[in-house]
Amino acid sequence: MRRTFFRHVGQTSPSPLAIEVDKADGVFLYSGQKRYLDLVSGVCVSNIGHNNPEVVEAVRRQAGDYFHLMVYGEMIEAPQVLHAGLLTSILPSQLDCIYYVNSGSEAVDAALKLAKRLTGRRRMASFINCYHGSSHASMSLMSDNARKDAFRPLLPEVDLLHFNRVEDLVHITEETACVIVEPVQGEAGVILPAGNFLQELRQRCDETGAMLVFDEVQTGFGRTGRMFAFEKFGVVPDILVLAKALGGGMPLGGVVSSKQRLDAFTCDPVLGHITTFGGHPVCCAAALASLKVLLRENWVAGADAKGEYIENALRSHPAVREIRRAGLLMAVDLGNPEAAEKMLGLLLEEGAVSDYFLYNPTSFRVAPPLCISQEEVDIAVDVVSRALDRL
Repeated sequence: MRRTFFRHVGQTSPSPLAIEVDKADGVFLYSGQKRYLDLVSGVCVSNIGHNNPEVVEAVRRQAGDYFHLMVYGEMIEAPQVLHAGLLTSILPSQLDCIYYVNSGSEAVDAALKLAKRLTGRRRMASFINCYHGSSHASMSLMSDNARKDAFRPLLPEVDLLHFNRVEDLVHITEETACVIVEPVQGEAGVILPAGNFLQELRQRCDETGAMLVFDEVQTGFGRTGRMFAFEKFGVVPDILVLAKALGGGMPLGGVVSSKQRLDAFTCDPVLGHITTFGGHPVCCAAALASLKVLLRENWVAGADAKGEYIENALRSHPAVREIRRAGLLMAVDLGNPEAAEKMLGLLLEEGAVSDYFLYNPTSFRVAPPLCISQEEVDIAVDVVSRALDRL
């Protein structure tokens, strides 16, 4: 398996984790006789944990009825309809419609197209150290030129602003189609909005007529201690981008806005955005089951307390320089890249899987599934502490 993996499966880096997983359950991954505590959650995909029996049963049941039938939007498929109804019932009234796609990158691309179509404008604004995906359009929003240079030309007319710098908002003008922002910057190392920054951003978009797009691909579905991060900060976007935990472990993305706005894809031109597999019935069945679990259990409400417990337990360790946190999304900053890189290897040896941040090389990630129990939280603290002791 290992030889075939490296020979025939396309890689994204020269040093993948390369753990051969036999089974995953709850907050643990199993490889042979080794058990790993999952502190990544598939980068915030597995919010309800691995192998949830309700999601597994929903997938099995739907697979027995039908898989793909027709390109998205042509057939009335119960998993899509039921999930859309439940999801929009917990969102503000101006976010009452979802357009299903396959991934976060595609959802971002669709959101950019929608904003351009609605405003008739071309300029876009994003924030330094943002991450919105790796397609041509989403990569165009990044500030990392080293990452972008090999793939140019990308989309033009993108203005890069500084997150939490209110004075930069003047660059949002009547020529701006949209501003896309992570309410909590993820790959920058869990950077929270300061003061009234998001409120000021909302006001500036209202003044100029620019669409405000929130990318909650990483923060959505309870990760920050609220179902959606925008609830935490009291700002409602015009367009909401979802993926990762949306699918309950299956590939699914979505663009959420008002029905009136999303209807712009139906005309001038017809099929303004189209996808073959978006909203796949098996994926939507998993999403529906996952959302029902999240709404029933107390995991979202408990995420902040569990995150605070871990933060308080690790904060005083002499190797830790800073901890930045939103619910159960946490960056433990060690002050230098070498220590952070070494820490990932030490955690593996101690029995935990963590990860780095694309634009914050001095930190490692602590973001376990929201279903983590207090006993498992204590295991996490013990494992991370042992690894920190070995630095």
